[in-house]
Amino acid sequence: MRARREFRNRRDIEVAVLDALVDRHDEGMTVFELRAAVDADIDTIEEALSALKDENLIVVEEADTRVLIHADERVVPDPSEAVEEDASLFERLRERFGL
Repeated sequence: MRARREFRNRRDIEVAVLDALVDRHDEGMTVFELRAAVDADIDTIEEALSALKDENLIVVEEADTRVLIHADERVVPDPSEAVEEDASLFERLRERFGL
């Protein structure tokens, strides 16, 4: 599952982190699980997490001895919503110029 469209206008790494967290919204993810799911080094992931936390798009909680990260509820799409795929650059140009 992907994060809602209105939260996708940000750096690629932040979108990748949000998408991974939305996929595992109920159970949450550790930083190491995020590292396995997102193709980036740990420092880049931590920067993205910091930016997302500053914008209140993620929730961090301590469960037992683990720190779990969840996507905020407003980032998670409603299952009944139709998922719109992002149009490719070619499709957007074709639509804009009526080709």
